[in-house]
This record gives sequence, structure tokens and C-alpha cells, in this order.
Amino acid sequence: MLYKKHINIYTTFALMKVLKRVFFIWCTLWFLVVFLLLYPFFFIFLQSEKTYPAAHFLNKVWAYMVFIICLTPCHTDFRFKLKKNKAYVFCPNHTSYLDIPTICFSLSGFYAFMGKDSLAKVPLFGYMFQKLYIPINRRSKVNAYKSYLKACKAIDNKRSLVIFPEGTIPDEGSPRMIKFKDGAFKIAIEKQVPIVPVTIPHNWEILPDLKKMHVNLLHRMRVIYHEPIETTGMTLENIKELKEKTYQVIHEELKKYNKQLA
Repeated sequence: MLYKKHINIYTTFALMKVLKRVFFIWCTLWFLVVFLLLYPFFFIFLQSEKTYPAAHFLNKVWAYMVFIICLTPCHTDFRFKLKKNKAYVFCPNHTSYLDIPTICFSLSGFYAFMGKDSLAKVPLFGYMFQKLYIPINRRSKVNAYKSYLKACKAIDNKRSLVIFPEGTIPDEGSPRMIKFKDGAFKIAIEKQVPIVPVTIPHNWEILPDLKKMHVNLLHRMRVIYHEPIETTGMTLENIKELKEKTYQVIHEELKKYNKQLA
């Protein structure tokens, strides 16, 4: 009897593992198919800066369609009202490759992601990313500075930025954050625009790591946009203070959803 019970447990576990792999392939396939279907429109809209906002909107359409097809509901919690024609620096925690689509899905407006220059090297996607957004190569001071100037120019044009302050997805594969880099906070202080902490608590559970090749079935996504932290009157001497405050806002929210952080 006990032997049969162990067999049943093992069979159930093996079946769930297979289902997760199948669902991962299903989601990945549709992620690529939807992008390829939209790509001719991306290409057209990327030929002129006047139509860049339309190209950016396609990323929202892409995320929306994939989340529906993959049965992944997303709850968005805005704790303040976005002001039109006002630039912000959005700082989300980073635990999954789903984080960028989650921001595209949940955040309206024409904003710019700052991300690793390796994204600009991905076939087809890289062309779009390089045109619309701001790749950054931290290994080169010259290239990093050029990216910084592009970010400042975007703010001057009332275009918000989305910068993952950790700079990468932590190796631990958990919601525990790593030390924030200075870039987002330096830009916000230099341009005197608010920092918006953003908490994404569950993506690390939904798509923990591409190497594991599984997506957790029907897991609810959630993203919280916290009240802005004003930088008016701050100087570069306040970077550490601003980083710590942003970190704590996100960390305290993560603790509500992840017991290991309590």
C-alpha cells in the first residue's frame, strides 16, 4: 500500500514536471509567434521618430496578447495618479525575464527602458530595442556616458525612464534583491524628477529561470507602482539616501508576499 502511494506521488510529480515543460514551450512559442506577426508593423513604425510611440505601443499589445494566450492574469496596483507630460524614473525589482513584458502590460505612455546592450544584439528584437530604448554597456565608460546623455535627453523631452536598479537578475533566483547601482538615482537627481519604486513580487515564481524550462501554471502576476519619491532639492550627495529609501519601499512590499523575507 505504501509502495503504491509512493508510486502515485512520483507519477504525479513527473506529470506536473512534464506539464510545466509543455506549458513553457507553449508560452515561448506564442511569445515568438506574436512578435513575428507584429514585426512588420514594428519595422514600419521604426523608420521615423514620429512613429516611435506607435512602435512602443506594439510592445504593450505584444505583452497583452501573450499574457491572455498563456492564461496569465496580471493585477496592477497604482498607488498614485500619473501626471501627463511629467517624466518619472521607474525602478522595479528584477527577478525574471517576464519583468519587461509586465511593465509594458501595466504602464501606459511612451517611456524608455534602459537595459543591457546584449538585448540590442538579439535578432530582430535587438533592432527594435536599439531604436526605441537605451542600451547600456557598463564595461565601457564612454558608451555608458553616451547612454546617460540619451537618458537625460529623454527626461528633457518629458519621456519617463524604466531602469532596473539591480542591473541584472540575481543568481539566487528569489525575490531577495541585490545592491542597487547608482545610475537611476543619479539621473533622477540630476534632472530633479521623481523616483517611482515598483514591486513585482511573483514573477520569480512564474518564470524563475530559462534554464529550468518551466512556467508555473496559471500563477497570478502582480505589479505595484508606489508613490513617487521626490528629488527636488537633492544633490548627488543624496544618492545613497535615495537608493536606500527606494530599496526599503520595494523590500517592505516584497515581504508581504514572500515569507522568507520577513
